[in-house]
Amino acid sequence: MKIAVPTRENCVDEHFGHCEQYAIFTIENGVVVKKESLQSPEGCGCKSNIAADLQQIGVTVMLAGGMGLGAQNVLAAHGIAVVRGCSGNVDELVSLYLKGNVTDSGESCSHHHGEGGHVCNH
Repeated sequence: MKIAVPTRENCVDEHFGHCEQYAIFTIENGVVVKKESLQSPEGCGCKSNIAADLQQIGVTVMLAGGMGLGAQNVLAAHGIAVVRGCSGNVDELVSLYLKGNVTDSGESCSHHHGEGGHVCNH
């Protein structure tokens, strides 16, 4: 299994379409065996080719902060399940997810967020 996390400075980016990069975690037997980075394409996430790129490398789950419904639909069409409302350090987040301690917030973004809101310990 591969998990993607929209990332800025090793923290979950609050809006997936504006992240610096995606942290890609390869999971085997419930354990992270590899962490890579994939540079974010220019433009908003749902209008870029990122969903196809992530699908091509085997990503099936995205742990995200905020995300619009359009982006969520594009990712779903590419076989990528989205968990919204995530924040904090990406390594800690993936660890919590693998333990079953991360659930979807059920909220979609309808606007762009400003800075701040979530605390991240690098």
